[in-house]
Amino acid sequence: MPTTIVWFRQDLRVDDNPALAEAAARGAVVPVYILDDATPGEWAIGGAGRWWLQESLGALDRRLTEAGAPLTVLGGPPRAALEALAAATGADGLVWNRCYEPFAIARDRAIKAAFKARGFEVWSTNGTLLFEPWTIATKNGDPYKVYTPFSKACLKSPRPRAPRDTPSTLNAPKIGSTGFEISRQLVADDAARVGGLRQHWRPGAEFAHETLANFIEDKVADYGESRDRPDYAGTSTLSPRLHWGELSPHQVWQAVTAACGGEAALDPGRGSEIFLKELIWREFGYHILYHFPELPGEPLNERFRAFPWADDAAKREAWRRGRTGYPIVDAGMRQLRQSGWMHNRVRMIVGSFLVKDLLEHWRHGAMWFWDNLVDADLASNTLGWQWVGGCGPDAAPYFRIFNPVKQGEKFDPEGAYVRRWVPELAELPTRHLHAPWTAPATTLATAGVRLGASYPRPLVDHGEARRRALDAFARIKQAA
Repeated sequence: MPTTIVWFRQDLRVDDNPALAEAAARGAVVPVYILDDATPGEWAIGGAGRWWLQESLGALDRRLTEAGAPLTVLGGPPRAALEALAAATGADGLVWNRCYEPFAIARDRAIKAAFKARGFEVWSTNGTLLFEPWTIATKNGDPYKVYTPFSKACLKSPRPRAPRDTPSTLNAPKIGSTGFEISRQLVADDAARVGGLRQHWRPGAEFAHETLANFIEDKVADYGESRDRPDYAGTSTLSPRLHWGELSPHQVWQAVTAACGGEAALDPGRGSEIFLKELIWREFGYHILYHFPELPGEPLNERFRAFPWADDAAKREAWRRGRTGYPIVDAGMRQLRQSGWMHNRVRMIVGSFLVKDLLEHWRHGAMWFWDNLVDADLASNTLGWQWVGGCGPDAAPYFRIFNPVKQGEKFDPEGAYVRRWVPELAELPTRHLHAPWTAPATTLATAGVRLGASYPRPLVDHGEARRRALDAFARIKQAA
């Protein structure tokens, strides 16, 4: 019987997994995950992501074992691991669902060539995106750099395919006596974060489907109004599920459209329409990363290479630890550290504060998010930080500088979000909660707040920081 190695990466599911389905149709399957820290370099999986990966691999292994083909987890250079696994199992085929990070593309091309040269049947397929990057282009054949025309082009394309059927059973080969020992090398936990992560998340495809069903039932109708409110549980929280591939975007698209009236799900102004366009924003991130692979390290707008960034390690550390003196910023940074996730509106607020109030390079933020987010995705992370920095595709205008006090008052008007994540301010009256330094001394004392001790004074004056940022942005604009 033909035997195919199915190389799992960011597709940790059995349902709607094209690589697994095609391998099962060919014959016996050998599912494997390889922890590859060398190829990504500085973008190796971060601490929060490693915890999620370990948990999700366990769930995937249980599902695959029930189907008849347990998961093998290996570490080290992927080519060597795959060659040893092929020798141990007698495999003559290799398949994977494509990744689109530049380092993954180079790695996969080399492995495909090497195995084809040995006579293997090797192929890859799409299990990650609704629209692969080379299928959407301008009339001139160029990649899009602005989201709105990109989204319109996507919606004019054929609708995303239906999810693939799931193999009911899988055949596994008998292991040959080649001396190669197959072992499950679990990813090490980061003990400092595990408690908070376990409190907030249940990784695995089973829980991913529960999350999707709950979103459709309870949240999607009001998504347009509630998604910007961090004090509400109004977002889908599907981002880690999509990043790790516990759900495919095709499953999400079909479930939302089916539950919301088919084509009517894209009627302007509906919560479902806004959500589905955010799925397309995710596609836009991959489109940009594929066509501009240097973006994780360099700005798309070359003028920003001369930007006069500050370099204050103490201020960066205060930002990381949620000790800036601006409650909405600190709440977001503490939510990130404790739960491995942050509300999207707050991601924009804390990003603006780092880049524009502190004038720190956006890459400091991108790297911190990478290590602390359970949904750390190179395409989305890069797109988001270059948007905040004003230097990327479809970026925020340089003069858009979020006022952290006004943002807090607008999007957390009763202060529930700040009180949850910055509990030392919980007793402050709402009118002072987003700017504690404005409260009278007696009010602070009654609330048990000691500025500069129990809670820091503002790291910078926002008005002065805004003027400084505008001056810096104006200088590079004039130098162009």
